[in-house]
Amino acid sequence: MKNVVSMKWLLARMYEPDLVIADCRFQLGKPDWGRTAYAESHIPGAVYLDLERDLSAPVGEHGGRHPLPDVAALTGTLSRVGIGNGVRVVAYDDQGGAMASRLWWLLKYLGHEQVYVMDEEFSAWVKARYPVSAERKTPIPSPFYATVQHNMLAEVDDVRERLGSDIAILIDSREAPRYRGEVEPIDRVAGHIPGAINRFWRDALDERGAWKDAAGQAARFADLPRDRELIVYCGSGVTACPNVLALQEAGFEKVRLYAGSWSDWISYEGNPVEKGGK
Repeated sequence: MKNVVSMKWLLARMYEPDLVIADCRFQLGKPDWGRTAYAESHIPGAVYLDLERDLSAPVGEHGGRHPLPDVAALTGTLSRVGIGNGVRVVAYDDQGGAMASRLWWLLKYLGHEQVYVMDEEFSAWVKARYPVSAERKTPIPSPFYATVQHNMLAEVDDVRERLGSDIAILIDSREAPRYRGEVEPIDRVAGHIPGAINRFWRDALDERGAWKDAAGQAARFADLPRDRELIVYCGSGVTACPNVLALQEAGFEKVRLYAGSWSDWISYEGNPVEKGGK
């Protein structure tokens, strides 16, 4: 399944009327950085979607640091920026595809198939001397009607039920030291969900920062059975999305996102925690 398109592909189609380009740049801890960067320079015609204001719900007791947005609120946001059911969407960021993959996953979850992540990132677009603009597009609203794909999402109870069983394999997408519980710069508890294996999300990219092809992604997960359910998580459900995308590229079909992820898991007293591992 093709989920990543090249910069040249986008350059050739960027002015087509049925294409919406979404700028998803965002830096954790700097909530206004992405919006400011977009205002200064972006791919011409792109609309801006903010990770925390548009692609997440407000933080509560549970749900993690970036809870999934309410479906009605998200479809309203998509409609306002011109993302209706009949358009193609290409998302980009400057964070290795992590934020763009969040929009990709959300649109897939809402039943929208024609959504892609731009290969490489905005800095590479600029380096290639492709056109940029500071002009803000005034989008024409287009209604978006969701058909929620519930099988793409795992909740905390789903994860609890699968602990210690052969039903599913848990994949932790964070860096190895965080997975092992050696460091924890963000969340109040260190470690991982018991039984989870570690596959750092950035390993989906090559040394240039481009997405590996289907064979390259398959090699990362060569030890995993294709008939088993895979539940992917990270710290807050954002950087797990590139791994979900990579697994789809590799041909895995039974893939679910634990959207609340580690920050949701540790919000429940009594949920077990494991440290160590490879």
